[in-house]
Amino acid sequence: MVSNQQQSSENIRTWLDALATTFAPAEVEVIRRACELAEPLYDGQLELTGAPLMQHALGAAEILAGMHMDHETIAATILHAAPEYLDDWAAKLEKDFGAQVKMLVEGISRMEQIQQFSEIPSQNKKKKDEAAQQIESLRKMLLAMVQDIRVVLIKLAERTQTMRNLSGAKPEQQKQIAQETRSLFAPLANRLGVWQLKWELEDLSVRYLEPDLYKKVAKLLDERRADREQYIAGVLAQLKQVLGQAGVKAEVT
Repeated sequence: MVSNQQQSSENIRTWLDALATTFAPAEVEVIRRACELAEPLYDGQLELTGAPLMQHALGAAEILAGMHMDHETIAATILHAAPEYLDDWAAKLEKDFGAQVKMLVEGISRMEQIQQFSEIPSQNKKKKDEAAQQIESLRKMLLAMVQDIRVVLIKLAERTQTMRNLSGAKPEQQKQIAQETRSLFAPLANRLGVWQLKWELEDLSVRYLEPDLYKKVAKLLDERRADREQYIAGVLAQLKQVLGQAGVKAEVT
């Protein structure tokens, strides 16, 4: 029988092999060493959704790899929780991975410290307006305080991974995290133009904050899927015909 640790190591090896198609060997080596440091540190630790911490870190790193981020960003994402479990972590990360990776991990740690101020607790309109202004100030401060915008992208990827597994959290945590995501992180993704993460963060937030609305919209979308697919097929056929008549060789998708 394969243990969880063996399965995790095998998953990491498979993932690293896949990265080798887009990263240089020396860059993959940096990411591999980040995994080697993080795996024993995170062993037995769970993210608040109940997912293994190493699995959570790899999921966030995979999101950023899909966005074509550099190898330092990927390594820092894997090591984002190292300050919690590693003594003298800053010196070790700088020695083993360089000043850039250390700086990114340090930036993530600083961002963690201000998240506690992002909750909107009141339903009173005046209080909500004041809270909205506070959130806006927090967004601006967050963007201003980071030395490298990659820190914010790492945090957005990590939050997206959390939201994907939020069903494993306690109901009260689900509401709080979803509210924080909708009020703080989705607008940050919007400001940075990271539309794919913005849409996913907003979509998953609605799933937990307004579950009835979410189910209704999902049902309507599912019912209209055939109509949408038929419409798209018609448009594709028309485009191909017009391009062909114009003598343009093209692939339409």
